[in-house]
Amino acid sequence: ALAAAVVILGQTVCCVFAMTDLRNERRLRDTQIRSQINQKLVESGEKDRLMEILRMKLIECGWRDQLKAYCKDIVKQKGLDRVSVDDLVAEITPKGRALVPDEVKRDLLQRIKEFLASTQL
Repeated sequence: ALAAAVVILGQTVCCVFAMTDLRNERRLRDTQIRSQINQKLVESGEKDRLMEILRMKLIECGWRDQLKAYCKDIVKQKGLDRVSVDDLVAEITPKGRALVPDEVKRDLLQRIKEFLASTQL
């Protein structure tokens, strides 16, 4: 019984290692693909164009003003002397991401998909 348990445990450990290897391979592949996409976006100038479109859409929807007000509130609460830029960025980043309207995200994703389809990456 003990030998059978060791064999089963050994197989389980092997399965866990195999799954970990697959996850690591997938992460590596995803990182490589993201890097290739980013390189194409930069080389073509599309990244700058998309960033400008995103900037304008975020201003139009009031996102920038909301985040600016949130930053002011944080500085008022904590005091100017006790807030570093790094602290402020760490605190506003999750809120900033959450405040981006879904429509803006969908539009940007669609533009990226169209770019990728046109470059056949």
